[in-house]
Amino acid sequence: MTAPAWTGVLVVPARAQPREVLTVAAFPLMDEIAKAAIPAWQALHPDVELRILMRQYSDHHTAMTTALSTAVGLPDVMALEASFVGRFAQGGGLEDLRQPPFGIESVRARLVPYAYDQAIARSGAVVAMPADIGPGTLLYRKDILDRAGLAPEDLTRSWDAYVAAGERIKARTGAYLVANVQEIKDILVADGLRPGEGVYFDTESRVLVNTPRFERAFEVSLRARQKGLDAKVQAWSNDWGAGFKQGRLATELSGAWLVGQLNAFVAPETKGLWRAASLPGGSQVPYGGTFYAIARRSAPARKRLAWQFIQLMTLDPARQLQAFKDYDAFPALRDVHDDPFFSEPVDFLGGQRARLLWRDDALRITALPVHKQNKFAEEVVQTELDKVLRGHKTIKAALADAEQLLLRRAKR
Repeated sequence: MTAPAWTGVLVVPARAQPREVLTVAAFPLMDEIAKAAIPAWQALHPDVELRILMRQYSDHHTAMTTALSTAVGLPDVMALEASFVGRFAQGGGLEDLRQPPFGIESVRARLVPYAYDQAIARSGAVVAMPADIGPGTLLYRKDILDRAGLAPEDLTRSWDAYVAAGERIKARTGAYLVANVQEIKDILVADGLRPGEGVYFDTESRVLVNTPRFERAFEVSLRARQKGLDAKVQAWSNDWGAGFKQGRLATELSGAWLVGQLNAFVAPETKGLWRAASLPGGSQVPYGGTFYAIARRSAPARKRLAWQFIQLMTLDPARQLQAFKDYDAFPALRDVHDDPFFSEPVDFLGGQRARLLWRDDALRITALPVHKQNKFAEEVVQTELDKVLRGHKTIKAALADAEQLLLRRAKR
């Protein structure tokens, strides 16, 4: 099945035909952020026009996968979501930005450490430049906590405390603690990784799912389900959105960017009722983020220009702040983290100065190395968790089966 055709915008001032065109492939919001930078780009390069090509999220990454494998239809610059950076890094199709004319190592100290580390391939190559990040956060309804007689620290002290608080919330207000216990599992399987560990595999491709880390994640998730604390709805479903609008969900575990989504279209009517806190038990995990990369087999003559565009989008404080203010794209550039905007109250969060919390939490996150089999492993583990939640398997049996399936897959 072929992906849909590009949609794009070619900005040409009223003068002679441009001598050069630089193409940037992006997905929604990233295309808007790039378009907003067109005046700044034209001031730097009046003879080089930007063609911003947009596909929907899945179509874009499918198209980039195909382009990298065939070298057909490669853009000069591609935007990538964080999980795809790790997958593409192992294929060798992206430029190593340590090499001339790029020299990304010289700006490493200016970037959020885990975001930079996320783009390091096993070979040591740095294959993408971070643009924005998604610090993990706990969002909670202050009005529901007040009705339950709870304080924020009752949610965050530990994961056991989080579940216990959920029981009290359900008993006193009828609200669910969380949309789906999968959110709990997703955090706990990625929390507390040791050096050399990814979520599902280590650097030697050894399978890590049959371990105490996964046992703990399954155990907490199962306990929350058995106590009736989750609404059993999936993120981004209609029921999920309705749960927020109707006050049936007391908390949400997600990235800081979700605040902008809730405010813009998911549940704007709940403005002022939400607050943010760090994740329970001191957990620190990332939720997505966006990078720019250059394909190794893209047009050699425009690689220097491509790098200059990436630098504009990621190292220019004005561009980073504009993307944050207009699109909730939390900056990967540390240069702007002391800007007064970070200290401004967030209206949707009742005037809380939450950006300072997210900034500090972001510096405590460590990168999650991505293995080429991560997507498959994620599906296997979720399937086994579902069997545990339905009472069809014990936790130990489910994790043993997940391990065996991943081992068989690795031998193919």
